[in-house]
Amino acid sequence: MWNQLRIERTRDGDYAVRLPEGERELLRRLPEELRAVLELAPEDPALRRLFPRTYEDDQDEAAYRELMGDELLNGRRRALQVLAETAEADRLTAEQAQAWLTALNDLRLVLGTRLEVSEDSLLGDLPDDDPRAPDLALYAYLSWLQEQVIEAMATELS
Repeated sequence: MWNQLRIERTRDGDYAVRLPEGERELLRRLPEELRAVLELAPEDPALRRLFPRTYEDDQDEAAYRELMGDELLNGRRRALQVLAETAEADRLTAEQAQAWLTALNDLRLVLGTRLEVSEDSLLGDLPDDDPRAPDLALYAYLSWLQEQVIEAMATELS
């Protein structure tokens, strides 16, 4: 799996998507799970990396959240919606690919925070009986797919 291109830039500027059905199902389901957390548990500590503090001063931070909070949240919701709605697509527009990139990153950040993944984490050294193995495998998959989108987007710069 790791050496197969799933997302590739086409000559006309779109992105070809080659995903097996199981991966498409995952990309339909995961955005809804994160959207539910955003709606029902906005104070969930796993979301802290999606909305990091911008200002050290509490008043400045509160003013920023008042001004920009809804816009930031709505942007994340839109990206998750695009990912879920286009999970079946064989082609993505540049805007849809950008939404995939945003949504995949958000999914990775939340899952990585819950799993306490760090740069020092080595997924290959994980024992088979580790209870976190399925979630860490999902984290690795989302990271790999995000990298596929980034590499496809980078080809347009060449």
